[in-house]
Amino acid sequence: MKFPTLSLDRIALGSLGVSLVVLAVKYVAYLLTGSVALYSDALESIINVATATAAIVAIRFAALPPDQNHPYGHQKAEYLSAVAVGVLIILAALAILYEAYQGFVAPRPIEAPAAGLAVSMGATLLNGLWSRLLIQQGQAHRSAALKADGKHLLADVVTSLGVLVGVALVVVTGIERLDPAIAALVALHVLWSGGGVVRDNASALMDEAAPPDELARIKTIIAESAAGAIEVHALRTRHAGKATFIDFHLVVSSAMTVGDAHDICDRIEGALKSALPGCLIAIHVEPEGKAEREGVIVM
Repeated sequence: MKFPTLSLDRIALGSLGVSLVVLAVKYVAYLLTGSVALYSDALESIINVATATAAIVAIRFAALPPDQNHPYGHQKAEYLSAVAVGVLIILAALAILYEAYQGFVAPRPIEAPAAGLAVSMGATLLNGLWSRLLIQQGQAHRSAALKADGKHLLADVVTSLGVLVGVALVVVTGIERLDPAIAALVALHVLWSGGGVVRDNASALMDEAAPPDELARIKTIIAESAAGAIEVHALRTRHAGKATFIDFHLVVSSAMTVGDAHDICDRIEGALKSALPGCLIAIHVEPEGKAEREGVIVM
């Protein structure tokens, strides 16, 4: 199925709406059955609600232009909201573990299994369709984040299918403690996801450098674009939302005019911005006496 290309605002709002519907439907499945595993599957949907909320914050707030109090922009709002999301996910995992423990202590039979499983399957199918849309939109917008969200949602669909199979086995075998056991496994998965969200975004708040492959690409672009210079050293990078900050020292001949040095800087900036849209670059020009003969040697 091919979906029309949507704006990022519509995708973010759509994700929030779908997540809320799925959460509500899965909770209805839990109310119908009393299954702790289906309860855990419903609470896992909180991850998607929180992630969609964080995406809206990122798109709306992080896109604000720089101002007097935030001269480098508002991109880090995305990471702050994501850390809050991670905390909510961890709290959801702890709630699931508590219910699983109660289920082990006092196991109870699953009621109305056919109706509950059918309702939960409907929510899972909706999640599956939305994950496909997110992956397609990520390709259309060339957005790694959207594609990653789609794949994350697809992984949730697989988890939900596993829960449904597990609940069906509880009904068939009559082993009631299987139900809280499945819930405990889901809780561990959710706890791992929440910890990963906090860990990844906390690193970004600490001005983590660009990944090695991107850093190597930056060095290559600079080396190929800096003809007329001697070397580049003290290269530093960091990420903030979609923006990549790049700064370095450019060593040129002491006899070079300011205008010629400026032309080299413009050429390097143009090449970097063409390859990495949205990057912000600061170049400090130095005379050849400052050369360190390390870093990026100009080709």
